[in-house]
Amino acid sequence: MKVLLASTILAAGTMLASGSVFAADCGNVTIASMNWQSAEVAASLDKIILEEGYGCTAEIVTGDTVPTLTSMAEKGEPDVAPEAWVSLQPELVKRGLEGGKVVEGAKILSDGAIQGWWIPKYVADAHPDMKTIPDLLKHPELFPAPEDKSKGAVFNGPQGWGGTVVTAQLFKAYNGEKAGFTLIDTGSAAGLDGSIAKAYEGKQPWVGYYWAPTSLLGKYEMVKLGYGTEYDAAEWKRCTSVADCADPKPNAWPADDVQTLISKSFADRGGPAIDYLKKRAWTNDTVNKLIAWMTDNQATGEDGAKYFLKNNEPLWKDWVSPEAAEKIKASL
Repeated sequence: MKVLLASTILAAGTMLASGSVFAADCGNVTIASMNWQSAEVAASLDKIILEEGYGCTAEIVTGDTVPTLTSMAEKGEPDVAPEAWVSLQPELVKRGLEGGKVVEGAKILSDGAIQGWWIPKYVADAHPDMKTIPDLLKHPELFPAPEDKSKGAVFNGPQGWGGTVVTAQLFKAYNGEKAGFTLIDTGSAAGLDGSIAKAYEGKQPWVGYYWAPTSLLGKYEMVKLGYGTEYDAAEWKRCTSVADCADPKPNAWPADDVQTLISKSFADRGGPAIDYLKKRAWTNDTVNKLIAWMTDNQATGEDGAKYFLKNNEPLWKDWVSPEAAEKIKASL
């Protein structure tokens, strides 16, 4: 009995010690949560999996495309940007990778993401000749601005979004102001969503920046405008995605590379947790369904992450080690 007890204590001590080392290897982790649903739920999902599966101590910090990627490229902080829209700020990401501050994780949206200028389907149906941005800019009278009905309005995202920068550059490139339009700063994600909802529910015209995957495009049927030109990668890097570039040229918006970025310091110490971050990926369809559930249930990112883990075990189990999977499942 004494031998058995001693063996049990030794085994337990070994497990605790190895667990402590495992946690210490991972240590403290900061995870950037951007201010849109798919990024919020991705950050919460990573927090749960890193803590419960890999013994990390994870903290979610507020982020946004431009400031987060700038901070990672220059300082190596935060440790993880789960949903970085790298196509929007290619030079920042390149600087971080080449400067040894950042390493690449998984392409979290495995089939990419879609951004651009959209109009409601009922507007597209009423004006079948309005297929591109140049087509639309011929008709400012159809999209009256809230504060000045003599001008057309193009609604943009809030400051800090890479998509906001690109939309402003395209507005300049296509001579939106000369065509009689004004660019509207919606101030926040809620403000942008609200402008679409208000227009759609009143069957009013609307045009502006938006993206997929989102629950809102699942609720309101929208049509993405074309560009009247082909995508020019060199022009995109030179000017389309650069806020202070004064002479942008018309350009098409490609499908976006949406990727997880990891600080080099965390990649060096994270151990098996890094394997997870380099494997974890889901499709637009999966995300659309998840964030639609979140919207319908007024759920937080944490709520959405837990819902996903409880209802999609075959998918997420492939992202993690068998040992981590058991710990995550037990935590639910």
